[in-house]
Amino acid sequence: MDENRRPIKTRSTGWAKRITAWLVNSGISPNQISVISMLFALAGALALNIDNGVAGSLCCAVAIQLRLLCNLFDGMVAIEGGKQSVVGSLYNEFPDRVADSLLIVGLGYAIGQSELGWFAALAAALTAYVRVFGGSLGLKQSFIGPMAKQHRMAVMTLGLLLNTFETSVHATHYVLLIALVIIAIGSVATCATRTLAIARQLKGNCHVDQ
Repeated sequence: MDENRRPIKTRSTGWAKRITAWLVNSGISPNQISVISMLFALAGALALNIDNGVAGSLCCAVAIQLRLLCNLFDGMVAIEGGKQSVVGSLYNEFPDRVADSLLIVGLGYAIGQSELGWFAALAAALTAYVRVFGGSLGLKQSFIGPMAKQHRMAVMTLGLLLNTFETSVHATHYVLLIALVIIAIGSVATCATRTLAIARQLKGNCHVDQ
């Protein structure tokens, strides 16, 4: 198994393996699945900005889950399905960054906090930059949190679901603001934890060489 692959327990489930087999037989490529993940993210962001109430929140929450499923199956089709390509690494990273930014920035605009949305999206992108930078140094890539991709999407999904109740009762969106703040602060903290992990690995390797 690739040590730089994000650990996901769902890969070992029967339903995931069955869907992967169906996708492999369908002829769709893992790179195409990665591109589709961006389309789901765009659809979710647009839905939330068209309607930041119940309907838009539910549509965006569903779009996030579909985006995450794409993130699961593009890797499984590539690795387990034996459909890796020479540009697979690009499709594995760039669509993720675009999808994250679309959803997080979209959340900011939907609640009138565009600056915070852009900041949170930048911080989220930097978590991936730090991880990949560690890999460029020959180290094992660190997927630790506290606000890795799956955590960001979980916080946003929970916020959207809670927003369906808040907006129905109070016509406010404080829970979405809280979710965005958590994503922003958590992403900054994740950059710090991953940077410290890289430093520990480098120091450990130095001691081994000595």
